[in-house]
Amino acid sequence: MNVVLLSERILISKDWATVLFILALVIIAANKTVFEVRFNEFIKIGVSDKYHKIYKDTSNLLNWFTVSMFVIQLISFSFFILLLLSYFGYSELSNYITFIQIITFLFVFILSKFLIEKIIGNTLNAEGFVDQFNLVKVNYRAFFGLLLLPVNIILYYNHTPLQVAFYIILAVFVIYNLITYYFLIKTYQKLILGKLFYFILYLCTLEIAPYYFMYYWITKK
Repeated sequence: MNVVLLSERILISKDWATVLFILALVIIAANKTVFEVRFNEFIKIGVSDKYHKIYKDTSNLLNWFTVSMFVIQLISFSFFILLLLSYFGYSELSNYITFIQIITFLFVFILSKFLIEKIIGNTLNAEGFVDQFNLVKVNYRAFFGLLLLPVNIILYYNHTPLQVAFYIILAVFVIYNLITYYFLIKTYQKLILGKLFYFILYLCTLEIAPYYFMYYWITKK
């Protein structure tokens, strides 16, 4: 007598990811429509610093355009991390719980880092410099998140693992950040030279150490 064992097959929908991708595209379309001139200058950040010169006031950190592009950045970076975790076998692409954990962690990490920088900047009487530095960083990383979004969509719905693509994107991200810091230092070199000790302290404690400890924690886990 043959015994047939039935096992429940759980199908997890990817609809939640589709909704988030559509939401991100809607935000981009809204920004393109409402802030047409600003958006056109923003997408030229990779080849021109005109956007930073026009919107250099630190009040731009909390306006609708910057905040909405930050949301795009969060969604884009979170999906890429989910893709990496899936590629290395730590999670499933359709696992929305993991995505929520990733995006929550990123948001708390970035917000905590921002608040600590504000406190240190205020303590060292360099709050204006820190705010300006943060504004430029936010713009550059939001721009990278915008470029990464269509790549995420392609990789997410492509069932064939693209190992080379992951390493290329990671390499581009590292190089992009190094170039960003180069232009930041070049732009604010006079101000940095006047506060060189504080800048080195800031760079080591808030720009290098957090990412090192995060990398150490992830590799150990």
